[in-house]
Amino acid sequence: MSRLFLIRHGRTRANEAHLYCGSTDLPLSPEGRQALLALRPRYSGCIPSGCLYITSGMIRTEQTMELLFGPAAHLQDPRLREIDFGAFEMHSYEQLKDDPAYQAWLSGDNTANPAPGGESGRQMAARAWAAFVDARRTGQETVIVTHGGVIAALMERLFPEAGKNRYQWQPAPGMGYLVEEDGFRPIP
Repeated sequence: MSRLFLIRHGRTRANEAHLYCGSTDLPLSPEGRQALLALRPRYSGCIPSGCLYITSGMIRTEQTMELLFGPAAHLQDPRLREIDFGAFEMHSYEQLKDDPAYQAWLSGDNTANPAPGGESGRQMAARAWAAFVDARRTGQETVIVTHGGVIAALMERLFPEAGKNRYQWQPAPGMGYLVEEDGFRPIP
C-alpha cells in the first residue's frame, strides 16, 4: 500500500465557537490561517513531491491545501465532505441543549440516526470510504485534505484493533495521520 496522508482543515469561526459545522461552507478564520502557516515547514519536510492531492472541495479544505502546499494541482471529491448536521448545523450545544429533537439525537445512536434534515455518521462514513477506495486505486501516494469527522470515520474503519471511537480519532485542525502498510502515525 502506498502512503496516505489524511489532514484536517484549519480552524474556522465555527470551530472556535464550538458550533456543529458540516455542510456549511466556511472559510478559515484568521487564527486558523496563521496556525497553518506555522505548520507549513513541518509538512514540507514529511510530504514527498509527486503525490496525488485531493480535497473535499469545501472552502476550508481548499484554503488549507493552498496554505500548506501552495498552488499544487489537486482533485476535489465531494464525498469527502463533513457530515451534514441538518437542523443542528451552525448551532452550539448551549443553543440546542433544551431542544427535545437534539436530546433524542445526542442520547441515541447518532452514528446510525441522522440529525433532523441531515445525515447519519454511517451515511457519511460510507460515502467517505467510497472516495478513499477510489483514491487508493490510483496506487499513488495520496494527500487528502478533509474534515475531522471524515478522518475519524476512515481511521476507525482502517484500524479497528486500536479500539478508538470516532471522537478519539479526530485530529486537531491542521493535523492528521500518515497511514502506511504497517500502521499509522500522527502528522505533521
